[in-house]
Amino acid sequence: MGRQTVLVITVFLMISTLSCVTVAESLWTDGGKGLYSDKKAASVGDLLTIIIVESAASSQKASTDAKKSSSVSSEPGLGPLLKNLPIMSYTGNDNVKADGSTSRTSSLTAKITVKVTKIDDAGNLEIEGTRFVQTNKEKAEIKLTGTVRPQDVTTDNTILSTYIANAKIAYQGSGPIGDRQKEGLITRLLHWIF
Repeated sequence: MGRQTVLVITVFLMISTLSCVTVAESLWTDGGKGLYSDKKAASVGDLLTIIIVESAASSQKASTDAKKSSSVSSEPGLGPLLKNLPIMSYTGNDNVKADGSTSRTSSLTAKITVKVTKIDDAGNLEIEGTRFVQTNKEKAEIKLTGTVRPQDVTTDNTILSTYIANAKIAYQGSGPIGDRQKEGLITRLLHWIF
């Protein structure tokens, strides 16, 4: 073998060795999530599950106790006609006592998945979603809107409804069972009159 042949083979081996070099990429990417964690909602279009746990209770009590006494009397008058009038008097008492109280409790527990519709200047997520369920002829609909801080979203991409700012949660139901709970026409008329 000549010197030129050895040189060509050496150059060929060097080129083939360089072409076989592979570049390894990192498994870590900037802003990436952990290998075993779910993707948390962070941009417009992402989905987020809301766990609705709302309850409200209110009570009010009032009482009234009022008393009033009055009396009027007159003596016989002067002159020939007024002398014949007898002594007249009136005495009266008025007592009013009343007690009243009202109380109301309500609770709503549900899960709903909403969509991120906007990200405000502070980085908070504006969310909106609707859930409609129909079973037999009963219909139930939940609508939810509000604003969520990204740091309040848990690792499994859920958040409690108590962490939603400006939350508007509407729940409506209709159907045969709900219709039976409504007052009848005559009952409503009697309530209106009395």
